[in-house]
Amino acid sequence: MSSAVASRNAIRRLINAAQHTACPCHGCRSGGAHNPIHALQQMRKYATPVESLPVEKEYAFEVAAANLRFGEGVTREVGMDFKNMGARKVAVFTDPNVAKLPPAKMAIASLEAQQDLPFEVYDRVVAEPTEASWRDAIAWARQHDCSHFLAVGGGSVMDTAKAANLFTVYKDADLFDFINAPVGKGLPVTKKLHPLIAVPTTAGTGSETTGTAILDITSMSFKTGIANRALKPMLGIVDTLNTRTASRELHISSGLDVLFHSLESYTAIPYNERTPRPSNPIYRPAYQGSNPVADIFSMWALRTTVKHLPRVAKNGDDYESLSQMMLAASFAGIGFGNAGVHLCHGISYPISGLNKKGPKFQYPGYNVDHPIIPHGVTVALPAPAVFQFTAPSNPDRHREALAVFNGVSTSDPSITSIPDSAVGAHLYEAIARFLDNLNVPRGLKAVGYTKDDIPALVEGTIPQRRVLDLAPGIGDVAGADGREHLTKIIENSMEY
Repeated sequence: MSSAVASRNAIRRLINAAQHTACPCHGCRSGGAHNPIHALQQMRKYATPVESLPVEKEYAFEVAAANLRFGEGVTREVGMDFKNMGARKVAVFTDPNVAKLPPAKMAIASLEAQQDLPFEVYDRVVAEPTEASWRDAIAWARQHDCSHFLAVGGGSVMDTAKAANLFTVYKDADLFDFINAPVGKGLPVTKKLHPLIAVPTTAGTGSETTGTAILDITSMSFKTGIANRALKPMLGIVDTLNTRTASRELHISSGLDVLFHSLESYTAIPYNERTPRPSNPIYRPAYQGSNPVADIFSMWALRTTVKHLPRVAKNGDDYESLSQMMLAASFAGIGFGNAGVHLCHGISYPISGLNKKGPKFQYPGYNVDHPIIPHGVTVALPAPAVFQFTAPSNPDRHREALAVFNGVSTSDPSITSIPDSAVGAHLYEAIARFLDNLNVPRGLKAVGYTKDDIPALVEGTIPQRRVLDLAPGIGDVAGADGREHLTKIIENSMEY
């Protein structure tokens, strides 16, 4: 795209944003008869139906995260950790690629160095796990009767280990008993799970800190998962050596996940605007809405990622930036693990799922035998349009994000001079520029989707209530599912 065309498009978006946010449906935060934020303060749609009114808002939030150990070479301590815990037998989860690399070899050597510490290795974890791959891992774990679990790998490995742990304790449960409603039953986890230690080998998912596990429901062509604090690892071992063998493409995709974990959790609805108030603390969701503790972790991770991810993309041997991205991934995990993500992730799930039957895009740099658009990339593709849409809900927070992307303070005149009505369009441009610098495909069209796929992408997003109900502008009115807004966002994500 020429600079002149890009400039015209940018100006057009600014004008459209100003016109759109001046309409009655995007009135000021505190007023306007048809202001969705005003409506939000009265009632918010959410995943679990309410049979009677009034519905009381949430009044509390909880903070849960794994213990973290951060440092160079700390993977070699994991054997001593299990020995200290009195482990009877350890189930080691990894994937075929990581199994050949130094992180897994270091972890195995650490286990072997301990006397009388038996372990079994499951190295069949699939990148972007599916129902079938989870069922295989669960069957293996049930058969081997291990007392402790170890995950060495990226988010796919850690999430698979969490699921195997859960269904080893719940031996007779079906996979969909715990998958998030409305796709599954979303049952609460009332039993204590086995201790799990997670050793991430990518700076991305933050899964070492959360109780979230994601899979691809291939029969439905979208992703969803299980989100419950009980799945949270007891310890995340964040070893700064463990990402040094990753490809540039993996560094970028993983880093994009960190970026949007941070930004989505910081712009999610406030925890005290979520309804309903749970009847019992066990029903309080892991994804609670933005809150003061999560905000601190999310904003630090956002600033760190914007600074260091481009450096990693330019130089894979920039060990300072690799180390900072590892820390940012864990910080973002603490942030979104307690606040939640929203539209980028909600839309990403059908982008990934439908790719296997539709575009069948094979992303370069990924050594897999099936079509794949890496998770971080699927999250990034709709991001410019998403934050242009959400900006009117809280211009101040989106203005802070804009300042981070532009490398200036929030008091800089280039930021303060922007009217609230134009913040979204400016943030659109800033995010798009950041993604361009990382050579991320320019929208859904660039990975093979066409306008004919938009309805299916919308339909695949609608069931993601766990995240959609944290999205400003989606579900602001009781009974609305956000279909019209989602269609427009996905249309605007086709290309930029």
